[in-house]
Amino acid sequence: MSEQPIIVFDVNETLLDLDTLHPTLDRIFGDPAALRLWFANLITYSEALTLAGVYVPFTDIGAAVLRMLAAARGITISDADAADLTDRFATMPPHPEVPAALRRLRDHGFRLFTLTDNTLAISGRQLEHAGVIDVFERRFSVDETVRRHKPAPEAYHSVAAALDVAPGDICLIACHVWDTIGAKAAGWQAGLILRRGNAPLDIGPQPDYIGQDLNVVADQLIEKYGSAAGQ
Repeated sequence: MSEQPIIVFDVNETLLDLDTLHPTLDRIFGDPAALRLWFANLITYSEALTLAGVYVPFTDIGAAVLRMLAAARGITISDADAADLTDRFATMPPHPEVPAALRRLRDHGFRLFTLTDNTLAISGRQLEHAGVIDVFERRFSVDETVRRHKPAPEAYHSVAAALDVAPGDICLIACHVWDTIGAKAAGWQAGLILRRGNAPLDIGPQPDYIGQDLNVVADQLIEKYGSAAGQ
């Protein structure tokens, strides 16, 4: 049996339920598709800014994208609208299976970390509210390190360097193919959770593990690596 990899989790949508933002976006735009459009543009412009060599904090990009989409529809975003979205984003609940699945991985000896584009303050608030912050040994944020949003290779390399482990000894778990592509390109293993609205991409680096929720991916890791010595 091979040595267990360190597991690094994406946070937004992977662990936390993004759909809970619907009430705010639906109210502002009157369009149930607005949430996915907003989040897709948030990722697009975080990556575009990174490619252009410009760093802007993730939440600032989210607010700017909200205003951009509203302006294109002739809608004015109030301070209350922006504050409502920020608050909901920071207090998204976990997906139902997440708390128990995380603790099961930890109980089998896996070391758990997070890597997010959010600031540490926001991710801390998110995970505290979700009741799972205690399972993570350490949280990483691109805002504190390379100031380049995922999937920039520097984001993944910085985690491997901080933990002083070989890239192949780390496994990213995310529900976004763009994130698993970045991790695999950096030499990591990757697990893809197929949250609603997410699906595999049959080109580029492929994930090592794939499942409908975190329980399924956790089962695959536990079956492959078992429990750490002494468990």
